[in-house]
Amino acid sequence: MSPMAGRQLKEIFRAFQTRDELAFRRAAMEIIEEEQAKHHNALARDLHKLLVGGTPQVDVGATIVVPAPPKDREGEWDLGEVREPERLLDDLVLDKRLMTVLDTMIEEVRQWSALDSAGIPRRQRLLLQGPPGCGKTSAAEAVAAELGRPFLLVRLDAVVSSYLGETASNLRRILEYASQAPFVVLFDEFDSLGRSRDDASEHGEMKRVVTAFLQMTDNYRGPSLLLSATNHPGLLDEALWRRFDEVLTFATPTVHQIRQLLRLRLKRVPHSGIAIDTYASALKGLPHAAAEKLVLDARRHALLRGSPSVADDDMRSALPGVTGRPW
Repeated sequence: MSPMAGRQLKEIFRAFQTRDELAFRRAAMEIIEEEQAKHHNALARDLHKLLVGGTPQVDVGATIVVPAPPKDREGEWDLGEVREPERLLDDLVLDKRLMTVLDTMIEEVRQWSALDSAGIPRRQRLLLQGPPGCGKTSAAEAVAAELGRPFLLVRLDAVVSSYLGETASNLRRILEYASQAPFVVLFDEFDSLGRSRDDASEHGEMKRVVTAFLQMTDNYRGPSLLLSATNHPGLLDEALWRRFDEVLTFATPTVHQIRQLLRLRLKRVPHSGIAIDTYASALKGLPHAAAEKLVLDARRHALLRGSPSVADDDMRSALPGVTGRPW
């Protein structure tokens, strides 16, 4: 017996003992994929039918018990990170049209069962595009929080494997995991996966990965909302755009929005005498993350000088570190 097969059997027995159905299914899928890799197609097909045939209906209103995310085939790297979302939509400062779309999507996800009954296709795959630091990840986390779902951040550095064929297999594991419970899933820096298949710099394996991802997402019928984020939409394969139900564009904030964000982040922080308009103007053209960093750095500066309250001097001291770094 190979070390991998031994590990999978141990995981199955451990999952049985602890009544951890998701861990059981994850280990079972690894065995099925192993049999497929050995070209034992009939056995793999029969095992998959047995596994899928016993899949229960997911009650999205029930308490969600989330086991550890799947690992790569060698069992060394987690393919995702499950987070408890902390931010709500009210914690964000985004364009009103974008906030309306997010509100609508949240309500729509809550009504998926009604859409299914009416034969109306779900909008289940969203692409978030825009410059770095402009709220894409925060928005995905806020959607998860509003829905009361765990937030699954896919680790593409672990998903993209140097081994031939393993990247597509890792993607399959993640989507299988996302089929077992209602998550909000984010494929961050998605352009590292979805680069154009016509890009001469991309070798054949990555082109096959893009094709496989297109097929997998087209066939996905699980309970999770799938989000992908990119800072470089021009690098994406044209076929990918058609696979997303909606494309949400995030933009660099206006000075007015930066002012709103500074006030929002300082709202629960003791402070006095801060010239918010001055700092909003100084951050013109920078992303939301710059305003977040300015407040955090000012709070750190105040704490280190022994003050419980953030003063204008703290903001002024933190400003060069924010405006002088690349974003």
